Amino acid sequence: MNFRQTMNTPLTNQTALVTGGAKGYGAGIAQRLREAGARVWITGRDEAALRATATQLAVDWLQADVTSPADWDRVVKTILSATGRLDVLVNNAGGGIKIAPVAEQTDESIAASIALNLLGPLYGLRRVAPVMQAQGSGTIINISSVCARYAWPGWGVYSAAKAGLDQSAKSLALELRPHGVRVTTLIASWGVTEFTDAAGLSPRDSATLARCTKPAELGDHIVHIATLPAHLCLQETVLVPLVQEISPL
Repeated sequence: MNFRQTMNTPLTNQTALVTGGAKGYGAGIAQRLREAGARVWITGRDEAALRATATQLAVDWLQADVTSPADWDRVVKTILSATGRLDVLVNNAGGGIKIAPVAEQTDESIAASIALNLLGPLYGLRRVAPVMQAQGSGTIINISSVCARYAWPGWGVYSAAKAGLDQSAKSLALELRPHGVRVTTLIASWGVTEFTDAAGLSPRDSATLARCTKPAELGDHIVHIATLPAHLCLQETVLVPLVQEISPL
């Protein structure tokens, strides 16, 4: 491989895992990681969507539910058997489940939101951290939300899960730093994804949507984080579109 190829594909010989990689932000992240040279695995619950995206992007796929510890065991074992290493983990899978005041939530909707947005990533971190620690290298990127920082009516349960993920990442970063492993929290917001539809929210108008974060744009940011010099870590970064007003910041 010549120097120009190395510059264009800085993640060559690296392995990346993107959860929730079949659609939305996850697909855009997988696309950019693959273009940067990584061997990419995507996971999700929708087998048809996984197959379609994997074929389009030339990546590997595994049907898996991040809320299942057994699925995490299978995913990590499969990747290590195939490549012998795991260099980049993007904890992207998440969802609003039910955006409503706490008084209108059910026990089931609360449990589902916490499981998907907090417990799922933690299950993955427990399994991936030892792998990267043994390697002496690796980059973990947790996709969070501005809801972890700011309060809006109806977003309390989702916000609590994301805030918990953010705080856990700080501790993990301290635990893994001596082993050369980096942990980044990427705080994102309005995007061209299926989040609003899945959460039962009103769709944004086309003019607003056109100015929201595109999946591949978030993917570019992920590649930047993963390709920083090994001695540098972007511990936290916030990416929001100008069309979204958050006042006061």
